[in-house]
Amino acid sequence: MRQAGERVHVGGPYFEDFERGQVFAGPAMTLTEGHAALHQAVVGDRMRLALDAALGSAVTGRPEPLAHPNLVCDVSIGQSTEPTFRVRGNLFYRGLVLQRPVHIGDTLRTSTEVVALKQNRPRPDGSCAGLVALRIQTVDQYDRPVLDYWRCPMIPLRVAETQTGHADRLDTIPQELDLEAVRAAIPVDWSFKTARERMPGVHADGLQAGAVYEIEGRDTVTAGPELARLTLNVAKTHTDAGGSAHGRRLVYGGYTIAVAAAQATRALPNLLTILAWRGCDHTGPVFEGDILATELTLDAIDPVQLAGDACAVLDLRAVVHAHRPDATEPAPVLDWRFVGLMA
Repeated sequence: MRQAGERVHVGGPYFEDFERGQVFAGPAMTLTEGHAALHQAVVGDRMRLALDAALGSAVTGRPEPLAHPNLVCDVSIGQSTEPTFRVRGNLFYRGLVLQRPVHIGDTLRTSTEVVALKQNRPRPDGSCAGLVALRIQTVDQYDRPVLDYWRCPMIPLRVAETQTGHADRLDTIPQELDLEAVRAAIPVDWSFKTARERMPGVHADGLQAGAVYEIEGRDTVTAGPELARLTLNVAKTHTDAGGSAHGRRLVYGGYTIAVAAAQATRALPNLLTILAWRGCDHTGPVFEGDILATELTLDAIDPVQLAGDACAVLDLRAVVHAHRPDATEPAPVLDWRFVGLMA
């Protein structure tokens, strides 16, 4: 029992505090129209099924609006940040497949397990950090799986000279996306025929693999901390300049990904949803005030025949650069390879 007047420090673990098998569980979150509206206002979501309730209901068969897949991913990642309060950077995301559509009114609950630990060599400045591989599993209010993936943040040591002995191999985490899981994630109860009839413009049969879309309109980064707070992300580098290795607030990586998705739907306005991430490399930091520009490549088109209907799985790659007034050349900040779905 704590003593009256005792001071209790509230923070997050250092690398020394982690053990394989630890499980963290943040608060569950019911997605509301307010969450969807604020997410859309910050990052510019333009996915039609998430914006148009009547169209969404006609295609999905559900009366509740579809939750944008990036909102779902951002909340899941945010719920996993209790152990990564002190994160310096994120090495990778792997195996991310949206196993089922999520709708407004659904509740997301996430558990985060430490599956591997690897201490890095000390840096020239004397500091030291380690890699913490996490398996993140998100379910809905009926305990149905929504997401099951890995990410690997870099966490500093409390005392740089500490030798933890952690030297796990990270190559045990799957490198490639499970294509069967992607196929299984296609919502077979959606009416793709309705989507083709009610959504004007180009659909999958009008696309050409290898096309590169140079998206002219750029987006200025604003409200970075607001997006972090909205999605329950407590990594202090996103809200506290003093907690950043850069001396100023680092914008949450999901912000850059969501902006890239919004810009991608300007190139492919009939993109129905995002099924999975093949890879996600944050190639440089993003800061408030950066101006983000995306180049989108359609790597492949995979037609899928369903009972009485058809759709197509698209392999897409978004490369994002940040333009800054004090720089002569744009800086690479994101290389995101993702899987989209079109009718």
